[in-house]
Amino acid sequence: MALEHWLQDLCAEACDAVQRSIPAEALQGIFLGGGYGRGEGGVLRTPEGHRAYNDLEFYVFVRGSSWLAERKYQPALHHSGEQLSAQAGIDVEFKASCVARLPRSPPSMFYYDLITGHRRILGDEKLLSGCEHHRDARHIPPAEATRLLMNRCSGLLFARARLLRDPFTAGDADFVARNIAKAELALGDALLTLHGQYHWSCLERNRRLRALVENLIWLPEVQTLHDRGVNFKLHPVRSSAGRNQLRESLEQVSKIAATVWLWAEFRRLQTHFETPEAYATWRGNKCPEVSLSRSVIVNSLSRSWTRKMFRYPRDRVLTALPALFWCWNTIPDRQILDLVQSELRSTSSDFAELVRCYQNLWMRVN
Repeated sequence: MALEHWLQDLCAEACDAVQRSIPAEALQGIFLGGGYGRGEGGVLRTPEGHRAYNDLEFYVFVRGSSWLAERKYQPALHHSGEQLSAQAGIDVEFKASCVARLPRSPPSMFYYDLITGHRRILGDEKLLSGCEHHRDARHIPPAEATRLLMNRCSGLLFARARLLRDPFTAGDADFVARNIAKAELALGDALLTLHGQYHWSCLERNRRLRALVENLIWLPEVQTLHDRGVNFKLHPVRSSAGRNQLRESLEQVSKIAATVWLWAEFRRLQTHFETPEAYATWRGNKCPEVSLSRSVIVNSLSRSWTRKMFRYPRDRVLTALPALFWCWNTIPDRQILDLVQSELRSTSSDFAELVRCYQNLWMRVN
């Protein structure tokens, strides 16, 4: 298959680029993660043949600490990623890290996906030994389901902002459709995560979701959306839909996303939220899984000396996102506007500007 040969060639070029950036005595391994690393990358059909659609994510393992590795090697790796991105026509990313960190790290969806599904480019597979706690999806904590929903609903928020642009371009349409599809997939994935049934393969996740027995009136809708999300992930298309059609699809997904969000947060926080507004205005700690000391350290490093000094920064995202995404009206409620401005530290009342402020915060926290 031509696409597979293309991927092999690109992996070889990526390996050469890393070896030029990192001394042999420091480099331990290179692994391709993401969909292509797991053998489930999207295949875009074009008149010129099959093309890759999703990002390529290379994880570069070096000796020493992850912090030093990032400071020392990440700039050169970022430059190499930009060069390969221009050549490949899709985003190529390199992330420097330390193998020694893996056994000490708590379970997460990211580590589970990387360790259980990847393509080894350089190094010994034994590099990932001692990480058995990352191989069992039942160990993925509920906060990871929240983080997944946070990221995909953020994508829907950014898509909504795109729908307000003039002119609305083909690139905007593709962005909106792609983020809708990612959210469709994530709703079912979050549900599986909270049941301890997450799996690295989207096809297996789809099978498990279809077999899930749960007394939830909205489960069939989530299952149907997951079917669509899986189909798009494996067989993506460049959207040619118009603004109104995409807006209708986004609103459909955003409505069920609110239901799943509130259900997931009830399970995680053991607090019932009747509406997204009730969740956004709740004064409790939305990140109780993070220790007080870690929250203070992170806020100190970012010089975040505010009333939320003792709250993990993600708390601000989890408050601002539902307020902006589900509670915002053309003329926003004063309480919601004050809340969003406070969390984003902005005086603007313009939706597009507040979304930009939110995106900056989200990128730092994420």
